[in-house]
Order: sequence, then structure tokens, then C-alpha cells
Amino acid sequence: MGELEALNHSFFLLINAGGDTPHWLIQLAIGIAAGLIYLLPVLLLGFWLWGSPGERRLMLKATLVTVIALLANQLIWAIWPHPRPFMMGLGHTWMMHAPDSSFPSDHMTVFACIGFTLLLDGLSGWGLIILLTGLSVAWARVFLGVHFPLDMVGGMVVSLLVYAGFSPVWRRVGQPVTDLAQRCYRNLMAVPIKAGWLRG
Repeated sequence: MGELEALNHSFFLLINAGGDTPHWLIQLAIGIAAGLIYLLPVLLLGFWLWGSPGERRLMLKATLVTVIALLANQLIWAIWPHPRPFMMGLGHTWMMHAPDSSFPSDHMTVFACIGFTLLLDGLSGWGLIILLTGLSVAWARVFLGVHFPLDMVGGMVVSLLVYAGFSPVWRRVGQPVTDLAQRCYRNLMAVPIKAGWLRG
């Protein structure tokens, strides 16, 4: 573990922005690190409101995989808390963040859960776009000094494990769960659906 941690620190220092980094690059990285994740709920909601039944089922699966993975992250943090770089006095910090556990990264977990689910279950183009966007967010958060590279790897591993474990369950319960969600949606949004603004 000592050698792995040393390698983790070395890669962090290679990526982390130094004191001579241009201001515009720091601001760009902050935008990527903090802002891009908000596009994911917009994407999921858009597919649910205007997508096909199959796409709705996939969006619901991606959401549940993400929730389970984030709960798994909480368990990992409780069992094995790992300090962030700035808590260890390592590198430069360019973004405010709470001094909580860094491993695994929640941001990378969210991007990986949604990206892998879409990539492996039929919307491969969107899945690839989300995964590539997630990698840019991973770079930005290490660049800004709030995460280690292995935090990002950990988020991807947790996502794949949860996806693999949840998929057999979803094959059994996915359709009835989706049907129930769609009935609730159609009751709540009956007026805009009838007006043709949303897909029923």
C-alpha cells in the first residue's frame, strides 16, 4: 500500500496546477470540475420526458445504479477514510472543498455509473460522451488539488462493480419498476402530456 500511495502522490503532483498556472486555465478547470456534472440530470430528465419506453427504462436503471454506488462510497468513507491532498499539505489547492474523505470520487462515480450503463446497455454513443466528459472532470479535480488520481480510478471501479451486481436484479424487476414509474409520471404530468408538450 505504501508504494501505491507513493505512486498516487507522484501522479497527483504531475497533474496538479503549479503556482505559475495561468488564471484562465484555473478558471476553466473550476468550470469543468464544478459545473459539468449538472448536465447529467438534464440529460436523464430529457430522455425520460421525450424518450422511448426503452430509453426511459435505461435512464431509470442508470439513476438507480448511481444511487447505489454513491451509498457504497459512503460505506467506503466510513470504513477507510482517506485525506484529500490539501489535508496532507500536498501540492496546490485552487478550489474550495470540505475536508472529507477523498476516495472514491463521487463525481467520477456519477459519470461512470451513467456512462457505463448507457454504453453497455444500448446508448453507446451517449455513454462514450459521458465517460469522456467524466475523464475531463477527473483531470480538473486533480489539477485543482482536491482529489488524487486513484480517487478517480476508485470511482470507476465502484461503478463497474455496482453495475455488474445490479444488472441481474434489474433484468428481473426493471420492467415492473419502470411501468410503475411511468404510471406515476403520467398521472402527475397528465396536462402537459395531453397538450403534446411531453411524451406520454
